[in-house]
Amino acid sequence: MTSRQTSCRFGVIRILIVSLLTAGMTSWPGCSKEEIKAPPSAPEVKVTKAESRDIPVVNEWVGEALGAEDIELRSRVDGYIQGIYFTEGSQVSEGMLLYTIDTKELEQKVIEAKGKLKEAETMLVKAENDVKRFKPLAEAGAVSAQRYETAVALYEAQKGIVEAAQAGLRLAEINFGYSRVTAPISGLIGITQFKVGDYVTKTPGSLLNTISNINPIRVRFSVSEQEFLAFRKSALEERTKGNRVTMNAEVEMILSDGSLYPDKGKVNVANRQIDPSTGTLMLEATFPNPDQLLRPGQYSKIRWVTKVLSSAIVIPTRAITELQGQYRVFVIGTDNKAQIRTITKGQQFGPYTVVSSGLSQGESVVVEGIQKVRPDIIVSPSEFIPQKDTIQAGN
Repeated sequence: MTSRQTSCRFGVIRILIVSLLTAGMTSWPGCSKEEIKAPPSAPEVKVTKAESRDIPVVNEWVGEALGAEDIELRSRVDGYIQGIYFTEGSQVSEGMLLYTIDTKELEQKVIEAKGKLKEAETMLVKAENDVKRFKPLAEAGAVSAQRYETAVALYEAQKGIVEAAQAGLRLAEINFGYSRVTAPISGLIGITQFKVGDYVTKTPGSLLNTISNINPIRVRFSVSEQEFLAFRKSALEERTKGNRVTMNAEVEMILSDGSLYPDKGKVNVANRQIDPSTGTLMLEATFPNPDQLLRPGQYSKIRWVTKVLSSAIVIPTRAITELQGQYRVFVIGTDNKAQIRTITKGQQFGPYTVVSSGLSQGESVVVEGIQKVRPDIIVSPSEFIPQKDTIQAGN
């Protein structure tokens, strides 16, 4: 075989090998032109519809509890505490004896006042007898008219002395009564500030204890001047519509452990002025307290529905994205195509936000899978189901 024939044979073999390799590569899986050019599947997203609801706007403030009546028991006489007749922190009844103060000095003052009254009454009898004795003598000319008139004047003066002695005795008896401290109201009494044997004074008035009537109980809280103005303007708008607005608005109380107090209260007192040092107005709400769960000095939060947003468009807050100060959502049309929409964001309350403009009721917005979505792409939507559907606006 010539070298020319050998070269031709090798060329034919080379062509055959290249052809076979080319054919094999086109038949390997994952390398077909159809699979490489296949369009990607539509991204799965969770969507929800924009809803129209009436939303209560709720504000919260910190409040302090006080008794319906908080009566301070103060000493009105000087002396040593002689006896204590109650259990601290217990319920006491009106008129119940609580304290006694040493009465020896007070007893002596009563005895002294009685003696002065007796002396004055004796002198009054003598003056009266003189008048009776001198009257007929003066008429008969046996004594001068001047002497009779003097006897009458002494009698009138002695009557004044008797009245003063009577007042002194009453005062001594009143002070003697102050040595027995009784409960002015029925209520819960606190821990005594003085023990048996302690000396108390009437000036400035030693504070012995405090009794509180805690059913109902009052809670005071302060709102800002801006909040007060907003409330008043809203009330005036309601009045122009013919709706009656009063201060007896219902409020709720959140206790320090985060639980909701079972009974609702009413705001029934507003202070006459704004506190210039804080710029706030003090309000007072009253709550029933039959189980004595609330005590004076206790702090809690007062929750008040100050107004209602009518037919507000709301969507989950997580559906809203922000770019350069603009708020946007992805809206999914009936053809499952995503469109980006600029909205005006309103008040946020928990997991929801009010949309003031840019969105209509019933439009579907993407809640989950926002990072997968681009404008004008087709998506595969499914319904978003929130864990807890609560709408309650806050400040």
